[in-house]
Amino acid sequence: MSGPRITSGNWRQTGPVIRGFSKLAGRAMGTKDPQVFLVLGRTKRLFWGWLMFAGGLMPGGKLPRRETELIILRVATLAGSAYERAHHERIGKRAGVTPEDLVAVTVGPTAKHWNAREVALLAAVDELHDKKDLSDANWAALREHLDERRSVEFLLLTGHYEMLATALNTLRIEPDPPRK
Repeated sequence: MSGPRITSGNWRQTGPVIRGFSKLAGRAMGTKDPQVFLVLGRTKRLFWGWLMFAGGLMPGGKLPRRETELIILRVATLAGSAYERAHHERIGKRAGVTPEDLVAVTVGPTAKHWNAREVALLAAVDELHDKKDLSDANWAALREHLDERRSVEFLLLTGHYEMLATALNTLRIEPDPPRK
């Protein structure tokens, strides 16, 4: 099957607030209205609950923004989510993610590019993606750099973007084209 499995909602299906929110988000991102909002926005009330949760993690989380974007980009890479990857490459640039980071995040924690903290974060992302759990060794490495609150936030952030990548991939939502 080619193309999206569920198309973006029209004005009546999403409501004026979600349409307006999507339009503003697209302008801020330099893209057409983000399809993630227009497709998920069809759920209306559920959309707002999801957005509040997602916003509490990014941009409202306590992890540094650049690290948050590296985590999301690694999840997107592992999950094969072109939408999530393209979306967060744009957001990541604003958070200090460099072109070298983008190359290294594709390689993962073994890239020589990373410091010890970044290696621990990315290795944990990889193991969570593969096993849906962390070994004691990776947990200890993560805890060398994150306190309890940030450790829980890291797990929620990683799990959230795994879930979102699954939804985006399954719905066949393609990356948003640039605004003309």
